[in-house]
Amino acid sequence: MGNFSSKRENIKRPPSDILEAADFIVRGGIGGVPTETVYGLAADATNPDAVRKIFEAKGRPFIDPLIVHVCDMEMARKVAEFTPEAEKLAAEFWPGPLTMVLKKTPLIPDITTAGMDTVAVRMPSHPAMLGLIRASKPIAAPSANPFGYVSPTCAEHVRSMLGGKIDFVIDGGECACGVESTIVLMVSSPKKLLRPGPIPPEEIARALGEELDVSPKVNEAHPQAPGMLKSHYSPKSRLTLFSDAAEIPDGFAGNAIYLARPAEPKKNEYWLSENGDLAEAAKNLFALIRKLDAEGKDIFCQKPPLSGIGLAIADRLGRAETKH
Repeated sequence: MGNFSSKRENIKRPPSDILEAADFIVRGGIGGVPTETVYGLAADATNPDAVRKIFEAKGRPFIDPLIVHVCDMEMARKVAEFTPEAEKLAAEFWPGPLTMVLKKTPLIPDITTAGMDTVAVRMPSHPAMLGLIRASKPIAAPSANPFGYVSPTCAEHVRSMLGGKIDFVIDGGECACGVESTIVLMVSSPKKLLRPGPIPPEEIARALGEELDVSPKVNEAHPQAPGMLKSHYSPKSRLTLFSDAAEIPDGFAGNAIYLARPAEPKKNEYWLSENGDLAEAAKNLFALIRKLDAEGKDIFCQKPPLSGIGLAIADRLGRAETKH
């Protein structure tokens, strides 16, 4: 999972491709950008016309709010109203894969927040993304894929899906985490885990000194944060989850995904980690599902343990599973 402490990236001068991308952003363009979680579809979060392009390119419903990405606390405080508890979490986990939902400021237009008075905000740790924000504006950036499909974890995924609809793609290599950020609702008591991610809820609760509500009720007509709809992160192929390999039917002609390498893997058996490491499994999850989805065969995927980043993997798989 890496160390999500308060260590800051130091980018004195963004490389030329980031400066070129920043020019697109300030002029209202959109493009694919790397973060440590997944690749995002970026636009100026303060420009309603630019933000609208995100929704249109993805086919995303306007009821689904976007995350606003910032590069430092000065920018963050211009975007959202920070409580003492939010300041505490920012000091510990930013830059990194934590998103906080806070009261928004007038800087952020309603289209970015789906008309709500709150805004989801985070400070990413990927140096290219931080450089882009520093060179442009606060950036709204949901995952750079058609709405509901598997999230992209490398630049080629973005090009193949959205290449004709966007102005640029920054290639920042493979994403370190592979699943989207942890989202916490900070304007409630108790605080609520809206989406599990790379930072487990027990770490957030420890930093806050209070318990989190880890299973809040969700209103799908007005989700408070991205990734809360029941069907999401889904391949086109039928995806079925299993706990034990015995649940896979005899003569199954599709592909099976295991958390760890099987002792004697068959040609249609794949694994997310050699030894079942959950952080490695999370990093490889979307890329492997996407690869197998291209074959057009049914997929069986093993359920992870419900602890640590396993919660995030289980959340994504649960929303991706084909509803029988």
